[in-house]
Amino acid sequence: MKLSKVFLPLVLACMVLTPFNTYAYQNQEKVIEVHTLSEFKTYLNKDDVKVKLTAGNYQIDNAESIRFIRFTGNNTHFDLSGVRFMVDTKLFSRADLTKSDDGNSMYCAIEVSGNDVTLEGLYIETYGDTSGLQSKNKIFNVVGEDVTLKDIEVRTTGSTPWGYGYLYGIGGNTGVRKMNGIRVGYPAKNAKLIGCKVHMRAMGHAIFLQGSENTLIEDCHVDGLLRTTDAILAETSGYAFDKDFYAGKGGYVEGTMIGDDAKILPGEIISLSEDGIRMYPEYNGHKTINTTVKNCTVTQMRRGICTGLSTSGDKIIDCVVRDCVATGFNVGNADTVINCSADAKYAEAFCIPYTNAKNAYVEMNILDSRGGIANDLLAKINGTGHNVIIKTSDPNFIPEKMAIKLSVWEGYGNFNKKATMHATAIKLENQTKTKVLLYPGTENPEIESKGEVLEVKK
Repeated sequence: MKLSKVFLPLVLACMVLTPFNTYAYQNQEKVIEVHTLSEFKTYLNKDDVKVKLTAGNYQIDNAESIRFIRFTGNNTHFDLSGVRFMVDTKLFSRADLTKSDDGNSMYCAIEVSGNDVTLEGLYIETYGDTSGLQSKNKIFNVVGEDVTLKDIEVRTTGSTPWGYGYLYGIGGNTGVRKMNGIRVGYPAKNAKLIGCKVHMRAMGHAIFLQGSENTLIEDCHVDGLLRTTDAILAETSGYAFDKDFYAGKGGYVEGTMIGDDAKILPGEIISLSEDGIRMYPEYNGHKTINTTVKNCTVTQMRRGICTGLSTSGDKIIDCVVRDCVATGFNVGNADTVINCSADAKYAEAFCIPYTNAKNAYVEMNILDSRGGIANDLLAKINGTGHNVIIKTSDPNFIPEKMAIKLSVWEGYGNFNKKATMHATAIKLENQTKTKVLLYPGTENPEIESKGEVLEVKK
């Protein structure tokens, strides 16, 4: 008993000094508080630091390279709560800035290339009307591994021509100069955008992915602005007026009908920006794969959530899209869309447009689609082996003129003009009273519908 009493304190002391407790103590890194932007920048290339910048407004009106602020350190955390960065759009037109060595000439306000980097709490906006030298301008460029943007808020300005969306083209060769929001691109892996907001007041995409892997976009919000063609045609000066209201080309353009002679038509509507959340299929041969979009909202953009261009099969869960003009959800090969909602005021609530898409799963709740213009398509389905459920909480939300259509060119997303339209082995559960139209090319459908199901002959 005496020996036990002697050794018990020693045993307890040894337990306190275990490697686990030492590791925990050593990793309680000190937070470094800085009060100026110049001091803050000295930590951007350091590893293993936690830095907090004093709340306030900071003007970004000078830079050395086309990536104005670069986070290159590893295992870092930057607390920017209450901080506002105001970026002068003139920087995007500076030809004297040092180019990047990654082969991509894009300008951006902030680039995160380090690994295990967290940025949180920042509000960043551009100011000024100067457009950039190129169409690839953006606020964030995320290319590191295990990067987290948390509670970041972005507001974009500085594109030209502003106020006409895609009527005059979407690329740099057309003279359009964009200001995009957040890019996640190769070699980024395991990036997380959590609780971020992007307010698009410029032409461009809000959040987009190019060649990234395992990206999570959760609790994020995107909003843009819409404009009617009637408002454009009422102008007495400006870009469209000077062109006698001719657009870049005629026909169906990104959700808007334009005259065959390229004349802007009345009664249509445009988005002043591009897509809310969008996947590109790849970047320089590196595929965009395994993306999850969860509990996000998109309003008044061109396309709301666009995973259809990535063919790896992405997950969209508990998301809501409203008032988009090309489509609410663009769904593609092997995508899974669970408990999502959209309206069809200005475009179809969702589409699976590609004839080579297979085995998508879609659960779509239709929101109030009354009071819209220039659209009578509720949903469009092409491809093979999809399982689709369409429902609504109120039958009055869906105007009687609307239809669900299979095997059609109509609407967004058919880029291969030589494709043969088909919808093969589609399982559709239509819990709404909307009619279902089966166009030629529809084979072996399995349909349960409260609405009438009709075959359409050519």
